[in-house]
Amino acid sequence: MSTPETARPPASHLKLEVIVIPVSDVDRAKRFYEGLGWRLDADFATGDGFRVIQFTPPGSPCSVIFGRGVTSAVPGSVQGLHLVVTDIEAACADLARRGAEVSAPFHDAGGVFHRAGKDGRVDGPDPERRSYASFASFSDPDGNGWVLQEVTERLPGRVDTDDAPGTASTRG
Repeated sequence: MSTPETARPPASHLKLEVIVIPVSDVDRAKRFYEGLGWRLDADFATGDGFRVIQFTPPGSPCSVIFGRGVTSAVPGSVQGLHLVVTDIEAACADLARRGAEVSAPFHDAGGVFHRAGKDGRVDGPDPERRSYASFASFSDPDGNGWVLQEVTERLPGRVDTDDAPGTASTRG
């Protein structure tokens, strides 16, 4: 239930910039994400065994961090990380060429959103190719799970990062 205080917009923007993912072999994870074509932003290590690596997926304002000493989470325990794409089939083909084991495109039997695991999956993209309704999935070598979601038209109120104030649009 919202109160007058919580109903007001926040005083400042809250931008999700980094997601920490747990991995068991830092160098293997680094090779995997490099192979996907993600930009390596940082690889810092200290003498006490601490190491942090940051990658950014192409076109994303949010990065992932992994390393030694950056999380106590169990390697492979992060699931449902979404990467938005404009063409699910092209994205699957590109990731497969780059070495990821990507599922075939699928949609949900209920037509709303995919479920955890593989329950309710129907082979193929959404028959009507509705925005937000087609998916594919892959995992990194530790089992951290990624979901591709095809978005061709944003819901009202959602801003594509290319259109956000202060960013240069890369669309023609």
